[in-house]
Formats: sequence, C-alpha cells, structure tokens
Amino acid sequence: MELLSIIAPVLFIFLIGFIGQKLLSFDIKTISTAALYLLSPFLAFRTFYTNELDKTYLYIIVFAILLTIVLFIIVWVTASAMKATRSERSAMILSSVFMNSGNYGVPVVLFAFGNEAFNYGVIMMVFQSILMNSIGIFFASIGGEAQATWRDSMQRVIRMPLIYAAALGVIFQVTSVSLADSLMQGIDLIADASIPLVMLVLGMQLAVIAHKRVAYRHVTAATIIRMIVSPVVAVGILLFLPVNDLLKAVLIIQAAMPSAANTTMFALQFGTEPDLVSFTTLITTLLSLLTIPIVLFFVMN
Repeated sequence: MELLSIIAPVLFIFLIGFIGQKLLSFDIKTISTAALYLLSPFLAFRTFYTNELDKTYLYIIVFAILLTIVLFIIVWVTASAMKATRSERSAMILSSVFMNSGNYGVPVVLFAFGNEAFNYGVIMMVFQSILMNSIGIFFASIGGEAQATWRDSMQRVIRMPLIYAAALGVIFQVTSVSLADSLMQGIDLIADASIPLVMLVLGMQLAVIAHKRVAYRHVTAATIIRMIVSPVVAVGILLFLPVNDLLKAVLIIQAAMPSAANTTMFALQFGTEPDLVSFTTLITTLLSLLTIPIVLFFVMN
C-alpha cells in the first residue's frame, strides 16, 4: 500500500494531462518547449546552487556515461542479431538507452525519498538530458529520413539553457555568491512549477501516441532492454562506485524508468521509425505501473 501511495500522485498528474489533451487538444510542443527552456533551467540552477559541489556529481556523471555506453552496446548487438535496418537500429537506441528521468523519475524519487533524493534526481536529469540531446539526436538524425550532421546536433546541445543554468548554479555555489531572498523566492516558484508541468506534458504525449503497425519484435526487444536490462546494468555499475545507499536507490530507480518521451519528438522530427519509438514509449510507460513498484520494493528494503 505504501508503494501505491508513492506512485499514485505521479499517475494522477499523468492522468490529468492525458484527459486534458483528449478534451482540449493542447499544443504539446509549445508547452513542452516552455517547460524545457523557461522552467527547467531554474530547477537546474537551484539544485546546483544550493547543493555543495562534491564527489557525488562525479559519481553521477560516471554512472550516466557508463550506463549509456553499456546499453548502447547491448542494443547494437541485439539489433544486429535481429538484422534490423539502420532506421530500426536507431529507433531501438532511442527507445532503450534513454530513460524518462525528468518528468517521471524525478517525481517518483521525490515522493519516495524526499528532498535529498530529489536533488540527486535533478542532477541525474541534467546529465541525462545532455546525453539525450547530443547522442540521441545524433542517432535520430543518421537513422532518419531527414539529414542532420553531428555539427547540427551539437549546435542544438549548445542552445540548451539547462546546461548554462546548471553551470551558473555551480559557479555561484563555488564562489559563494549570495542571492537576495526575494530573487530566490522567485526562482523557487518557477523551479517548483517545472516538475508538475513536465508531468502533465507526459500525460498529454501519451494521449496522442497512436497504435499503428510496427515491428513488434523490435518493440519487445527495446522494452526488455529498457525495463529489465537497464536496472540490472545499473546495479552492476553501482557495485563499483562508492556511493551512499540513497544515491544508489535513486540511480537504480532512474535506470528503471520507461523510454524518454522526448525520443518520440526526435523520431518524428527526423523520420526515424516514429511509430516504433512512440509505441515503445507507450508500452514501457504502461509496464512501469507494474515494474516501478517492484523496483521501489527492492531498493527500499
């Protein structure tokens, strides 16, 4: 029952977004852009500004990179064994390697473990966003109908305000810059608004994902890698990292999250098997209603 109480608020907000999209047909891209470019940077700034810079940051970076590399290799080998096309391989990479650490993972760790875990989750979200908006876009572009170069992908990464907000937070924290209380209150209001908004966006995105004809064997493979292999790999990586139990729990939960919703937008933009990616996102999100409570049970006991 305790596990259900942790998941229930998250699912409730997803449901509101889902119903709202079905009834009112919002412009999801505009709302998502506002969350990414206006609200999330303040959340990243506050997290890095108010948390002392220590080895935790390094461990999270190492974890995020190692998890990405290992999952990438697993997906590449699996796709090759299945004789997937270049586009299908890229779609499987998008669906399997990148998890929904932001508008799903962060709220879950907040409700499960509190503010300290929330801060860990935001740090992981920032690094995961950097990887997804560089490596993810790269593979979406080379596997899609639209053509994009590595330089184009890097320019998009450079335009991400989240990175600069996090860097500014680190600089202000290290140099002991003190902000006025009134300014911090404004930052807090915007930062606090970012999490429920991105959760609503995920609910909206799920409402418009259509079930079309897809290669179900590729969906199945991507789903298994994302929902089962990923948290197992995370546990293996954490055996070699000297981190505290709370951070271990947060990183395992993040690794067990469903496919990142943003990968659907990447697939649509570049024509990289968008139906395969969107359907995998839907399936993994629905499966997470069963798998996340199981993961929570193991990390909390």
